[in-house]
Amino acid sequence: MASPPPRRTGNAGRYLFLFLLGLVVGAVCTVMALRALQARQDPFPDALMQVMARQSGELDRAAKANRCTTSDTLPRVQSLRMLANDIEAAFPGLRDDTRFAAAASGLRATLDKAVAQPPADCAALAALTRQVGEDCKACHRDFR
Repeated sequence: MASPPPRRTGNAGRYLFLFLLGLVVGAVCTVMALRALQARQDPFPDALMQVMARQSGELDRAAKANRCTTSDTLPRVQSLRMLANDIEAAFPGLRDDTRFAAAASGLRATLDKAVAQPPADCAALAALTRQVGEDCKACHRDFR
């Protein structure tokens, strides 16, 4: 008896393996390239804006939760004021723009008033958060 002829296997398995290997290598190279580009970006401006937004949001939540005493609000107002000192440092390309400087100064002036005379009730806190929001929007409207 003669043995059956050997089956001819195609190259489809090899092509599939090479295709999958190429996908994996391409994905790894893409991630590496994106990480290299991300490492070149300065995270400070985004981080500053996120922390300021968080502090403003906490003030707004305090007003809505009826926690409007000076001891509840003053630390957040002081934190916002300290963060406002770094606005020009976070955006050095806009430092010489008069609109940017005016918006940053307006925010600092609002916060200086609030630190000097902290909001004593929820109505004053709501007015403060509204004014801080308007000061932030003045800058974001022109430079975002």
